[in-house]
Amino acid sequence: MQRRAYAPAAALVAALLAAVLAACGGSAGGHGGNDDAKTGHTGSTAPAGEPGKYHSLPEPCGYVNRDTLRRMLPTGDDESDPEVQKLYRGQAAITYDTDRRVGCRWKLETPEGTRHLSIDFERVVSYQPGVSDDDRAKELYARQAAAAKIPDASASATPSATPSSPAASAGTHPQGGAATGSPSAPASPSASGSPSADPRFLPRVLDDLGDDAFIDDKLVTAAAGVHRDIAIVFRSANVLVSIAYDQWTADRQHIPTSEDLQGKAHGLAKELDAGHFGN
Repeated sequence: MQRRAYAPAAALVAALLAAVLAACGGSAGGHGGNDDAKTGHTGSTAPAGEPGKYHSLPEPCGYVNRDTLRRMLPTGDDESDPEVQKLYRGQAAITYDTDRRVGCRWKLETPEGTRHLSIDFERVVSYQPGVSDDDRAKELYARQAAAAKIPDASASATPSATPSSPAASAGTHPQGGAATGSPSAPASPSASGSPSADPRFLPRVLDDLGDDAFIDDKLVTAAAGVHRDIAIVFRSANVLVSIAYDQWTADRQHIPTSEDLQGKAHGLAKELDAGHFGN
């Protein structure tokens, strides 16, 4: 009989314990699957950083105008050719989260040489309390500019003029700061990594793309020939855009010029910047 008297008390304790556990489980539930949800660190009084302007990214291979691809990757062949169609469709980069990073690349091979083009979009999200998405993107941009050893705009002795290209003179994408006169003199191919000898085309800050931008130019010699590599990186709010464009040739007497490649790459950058990315 005494054992029966304690049974209701034990049942009450078990019920209360179950209720407490259920309440804890509910409060520890998920964050709704939103990878961009930002809160301060546990115990931190700092507010979450301001979210960025862009919340998604475009489909990269279809974001580039077909006429732009024709200029940068001239095949000289009938566009109805399946191989040409395949070339211009591009190949999407493999990423784990297409809301945060996407890219596309193209490759043109001809008897005269090879051209590569790639674009990359990165949507930056800051999870550091008190640091906005834009500020975090600024930090990442600054690291890339420092790694490329791009002179600061205020310290540069040369203007950040942008060359005109044959495409621009034909009435296509306008190039900022058009250069006049004869094409730039090619840099000596014996110095690996040397930029253009013409000061107009040296690595520099660009002032007509996004919020921050720079262009880099390298001439590299290799056993297979000579290639000029152009890189443009620009930031628009919380999105970083990177363009890589190069041309390889086995003919060391006809080195790809900075004026041509920089002009085309810059035209593409302006096109991407004007597209306003994702929403």
